[in-house]
Parts: sequence; structure tokens; C-alpha cells
Amino acid sequence: MVDPISDMLTRIRNAQAVGHKTVEFPYSKIKFAVASILSDEKYLGSISKKGKSDDRKIEVVLKYKEDKRKSPAIGGLKKISKSGQRIYVSAKELGRFAKQKGITILSTSSGIMTAKDAKKKEIGGEVLCTIW
Repeated sequence: MVDPISDMLTRIRNAQAVGHKTVEFPYSKIKFAVASILSDEKYLGSISKKGKSDDRKIEVVLKYKEDKRKSPAIGGLKKISKSGQRIYVSAKELGRFAKQKGITILSTSSGIMTAKDAKKKEIGGEVLCTIW
């Protein structure tokens, strides 16, 4: 697997497209941090770690809007920084991401956080993905 975050986002997108209640993917600290942000921002339900140390997985409860069509809480996902082309922004350039509809998730020297939080702390980093 070349890009584990893309794999995680694709699994979430596909599971929501067919109406699954939960989705699992292999555990890593960065994936758990991204899933935690999505849960805190109300795009996903609860998240939990499953399994022993060799075969750990993250289980995510998917969230849907309260309507008859059972549409997903996540309207769209886009991976910005890819393995072949990393996208970095400085603290000054964060304004365009912080004002967008949805959230943008960054990897900074202070950990994984949203663009709004990074703008408040005045730190830049690698733009991982945008969720709306």
C-alpha cells in the first residue's frame, strides 16, 4: 500500500456509499489521529481500536444524515498531498484552507490538526486532505 491515508479515506467513502454501519482499516497513529478529528468534527461516529498488537485495526462507526435517503454525513473527501507530490503551506497561507466549506486536515510539527487550529497556533504543515 503506497498511501495509507488515501486507503483509509477510500474505505470510508466506499462503506458510506453502500450504507454500511461500520468500517475497519489497519491501525496506525496517523490514521487514528485523522479519524479522531473526523469524529470530533461530527463527520464520523465513535472510533475504537480492535485486536492485538500484531493485527490491530481501527473500527469506525459511520454517521448518516437524518433523512429518508440515508445520505452520508461526509459529502466528499479529497486527498490533497499525495505520495508523488507533497503539498506544504506556511502559517500565512492557511487562510484559504481555514475559510473553506468543511475541514482541512494538516500534519504539523505539533501533530495532526485542522487548518483552523493550525491557523490559531500560527503553524504550517503538510495538507493531508479536505472533507466536506
